[in-house]
Order: sequence, then structure tokens, then C-alpha cells
Amino acid sequence: MSAIVDKALQLWGLSDACYTLVAARENAVYKVTTPSKTYALRLHRRDYRTDAELASELQWMNAIRIGGLSVPSPIHSTSGAVIQVIDGVQVDVLDWLSGETLDVVLEQSKPVKRAALFHMLGQNMARFHNICDAWQQPDGFTRCAWDSEGLLGDAPLWDRFWENSGLSLEDRALLATFRQKAREELTTRKNELDHGLIHADFVAVNVMVSETGLHFIDFDDGGFGYRVFELATTLLKHIDAPDFTDLKQALINGYTNIRPIDFGTFDLFMALRATTYVGWNITRMDEDGGTTRNTRFIKTATKLAANYIG
Repeated sequence: MSAIVDKALQLWGLSDACYTLVAARENAVYKVTTPSKTYALRLHRRDYRTDAELASELQWMNAIRIGGLSVPSPIHSTSGAVIQVIDGVQVDVLDWLSGETLDVVLEQSKPVKRAALFHMLGQNMARFHNICDAWQQPDGFTRCAWDSEGLLGDAPLWDRFWENSGLSLEDRALLATFRQKAREELTTRKNELDHGLIHADFVAVNVMVSETGLHFIDFDDGGFGYRVFELATTLLKHIDAPDFTDLKQALINGYTNIRPIDFGTFDLFMALRATTYVGWNITRMDEDGGTTRNTRFIKTATKLAANYIG
């Protein structure tokens, strides 16, 4: 990938900059350093987003920044474009946000501070949704949809979770029942649920903490979806934490201090988020730790699905 990075730096007028790979998850992210400034250069995974979707993502991020929250700003290349395609790879450059990721800070913090961070996060998530609702989306704006079809349809965004090879026959039957019941509820309550643009991945590794507050990164999976799903995404990763109940309440309190929301469907959306990871891991089973991760995802998803079914 270094050849693509070198070509990209030329297009952004940064040929003399130093760069280091800092993340190689879904996208490859490089920290690019010049004597005066630091940037994040992203090489997007192939065939995941169209150019129009990426352009929409950058427009959206800019609107969030203008609205008052800290998110990366897109940097124009020397030609004025914010996205370049190099050897078949989509590339963009963002300004660099400093700080520690929230997962690191939580690990080092006592329960009182952990709860305070989740309260702050809840407030910022509510502000995020307010900004999204007030923003006039530009013509051509297009992003994915975490709706009933995107979560439970025949071609969900993160694969057919009910076909994961690690599921037992009992698990498959349980998830089939859950899928049917969940679709029925989403259809019945379609007009009641708070729906709009969501980040869809406000997990601790995508929240930066600094002396100036919280900063949000990685809008890769952002699109249209349910706001309770947004909060469930944040909480799911901490479901086994000893202070989960306190973290959940702190997040809810922070959110509802800014924006009202009905949490009557919380159990449904916790289960929905858990099943997405079972689907996501289908094509990643051969990665290091993929099988162990799969077992953990299935255990969580089936537990929450059974809890929802009641």
C-alpha cells in the first residue's frame, strides 16, 4: 500500500511528509506528519462504498463540525477534490484529532469517572442527532440504511447472521424466531421510532478523549437508522462490565438531558446490534481470533435474542 500512499501524498501536496500506519481494520489509516500539521490519510476498503457515498460522508462530517461537535474535517487535494481514486483504491485526507481513545481511558478510570464519561457521551450523541435532524442534506446525498431491510432483510448490511456456520440447530431456530418477531415489531412501530442519520458505530475506539472534550471519528458505517440502535451500539460492547447498569443509566441520562427518546425498544435494538456482529464475522472467521470472537458474538446474540423473545 505504500505506493498508493506515496501517490496520494503527491496529489495532496504532501510529498515531503512522513507517514505511519496507525490502523488496519476496515480501512487502512495512516498518520501523516509535516513540520506544521498532522493529517489522517484513509485508504478505503475496496467495493464497500461508492464515490457518491464517500462524498456524502465528507459533506455530513463537515455539517457536524459546523454544528459544533468535534469531528475530522476533509482536506482538499491540490486539484480541489476531496476524494481521489488511486490504482482502484479510494483515498481521502482528514485533519488529525488528538487524544486517547475512550476504551483506553475507560480502562484506566474508576467507576465514577467511567459513568461521567458516558454521561458526557450521551449528551454529545443527542447533540449529534439534533444537528443531523436540522441539517439540509444536499442533492445526491446517499448513505446506507440500518432499517428493517438493512438489519433483517434477505441481504442485510452485515451479512445473513442466521447462516453463520458456528450456530447450532437450536441457535438457528432461536434467531429465526427472533428475526420474524423483530421484523414484525419494526413494521408495526415504524412511524413511532426516532429515525434519521446515525453514526452507527459510536463504540469506544471511535471516540477520542482530550482535555477539550470528546471527538468522534470513523463515519464509515454511518447512514440512516434508529436512534435507539445508536445507543445500543455504544452500550453493547460493555454489556459484561461490572458497572454496565451505571454506564447505561449515565448514557441515557446524558442523552435525555438534551433530547427525548423512547427506550421501550431497547431490548430489541440490543439484540439487533448483537446479531449484526454475528453476520459481520461470517467472512472474517479465518482471521486471527476469528473463531473465538465468533463464539463470543453468538453467545451474546442468542442471549439477547432470547431475552427479547421473552
